[in-house]
Amino acid sequence: MIEFVFILPIVAGLAALTLPVSMGRILLLITALLHFQLTIMSWMGKLTPTFSNFFSASTEGLLILLVTSFIFVWISIYSFSYINETGVENKPVFNCCMLLFLGTMSMVTLAEHPIVLWIAVEATTLVSAPLIFVHHSREALEATWKYILICSVGIALALLGCFFITLAMDLGNIDAPLSFNSLNEVATKLDPVWLKAGFIFVVIGFGTKMGLAPMHTWLPDAHSQAASPASAMLSGALLNCAFLGIFKVHVLMTVAGLGDFSSNVLIGFGLLSMLVGAIFIIGQPDYKRMLAYSSIKNMGVIAFGVGIGGFAMYGAFLHLIHHSLLKSSLFLSAGNVLLAFGTKRVQRIGGLINHLPKTFVSFFAGFIGISGLPPFGLFVSEIIIITGAFQSGRYLSIGLFLFALLLVFAGSGRVFMSMSFGETDAKIQHGEGTLRLLPPYALLVASVVLCIWMPDVLYQAIINTIETIGGGIHG
Repeated sequence: MIEFVFILPIVAGLAALTLPVSMGRILLLITALLHFQLTIMSWMGKLTPTFSNFFSASTEGLLILLVTSFIFVWISIYSFSYINETGVENKPVFNCCMLLFLGTMSMVTLAEHPIVLWIAVEATTLVSAPLIFVHHSREALEATWKYILICSVGIALALLGCFFITLAMDLGNIDAPLSFNSLNEVATKLDPVWLKAGFIFVVIGFGTKMGLAPMHTWLPDAHSQAASPASAMLSGALLNCAFLGIFKVHVLMTVAGLGDFSSNVLIGFGLLSMLVGAIFIIGQPDYKRMLAYSSIKNMGVIAFGVGIGGFAMYGAFLHLIHHSLLKSSLFLSAGNVLLAFGTKRVQRIGGLINHLPKTFVSFFAGFIGISGLPPFGLFVSEIIIITGAFQSGRYLSIGLFLFALLLVFAGSGRVFMSMSFGETDAKIQHGEGTLRLLPPYALLVASVVLCIWMPDVLYQAIINTIETIGGGIHG
């Protein structure tokens, strides 16, 4: 049954809590590989849901599950070396929470029932909080509480949005199971007022977890304080899971004939997130916080592309895939920098090209990729989104979109240039281990390969996802 995809890492996570650290690391890696195998089997249709009212193998869910599982394999390889060389206070808890994090995110991707989806998203908050507090510093404690409180309030609003959607069913006198497929079948009969209200609360609620501005305030602190493998998971996988909740309700809105309303909401939040992320990147003194603000900007790009629809929606899902690969790679490279220099302050770091030449290559290549430059995939996705926006006649939005991209490039470029080529008298505390170099390189290569050649099955999955609401490469 397909439920094994999330049951496996949850059971393994609980087991890791009782195992010695060395055994826990091995279990982390083995579970990652088995999870990826189960994910591939799900894609091939060999695993089907047992509880079909609560879980399903939707195309968009499997797409995000594949991205999550793929990056977790490389993050687990990185973690195998990382947790031995860093100041993680309780390593069994780290192994346990990483696996539980994977399990709860997998549950999000397979959730068919809105309340099950909500429960799974809330569970991701609880199991990932210890990963932010791993260093037990005052800043980490503050970031952890901020993460729990802000995200919990946001998720509570998302629950209220789900209740409004059920109220739209009741007022329409609809007798159908509460699932996304059933809702889509009776969408035109739903009460439009309460459906709109539900969508607003879902966007605010899940948008908080996705990192959309102005609900983003937890994200820079949490991503900065978390252990680097956890930061890679937060940016590369968790934000996508929160987006999935918004996307499913946006599909419902479109099928109900309210697509213009939900599209404009997404465009507004998308542009605001891009501008906020871009502005705070300027002059950012902490390179992990800089990467976090970049994630806010890129979540805005995805929301903007989905809101524009048509050709741009294809670009949005390409952006989702490549952002996960590139940002995970960058956070892992940043972990190497943190281990070597012992600080996250940009002004105390310099000469990466001399002190950490192999990390410099992955770190600087990640900067090129996340800036939307070739040969990496964000170059293609952003061009497609801009083209789709032109086709829709959104000229003012295009101007704001390009302005935000220029700000991000200027702000992040200053940070990367200073760290890579600046001068420093700092002593290197850790070298470049093979297990900490291979994963960021592999993720970068994956982005380049997908930019040049995309497997037909993956291309068709994106097309099937966006055709539900009229997206497509033909606009």
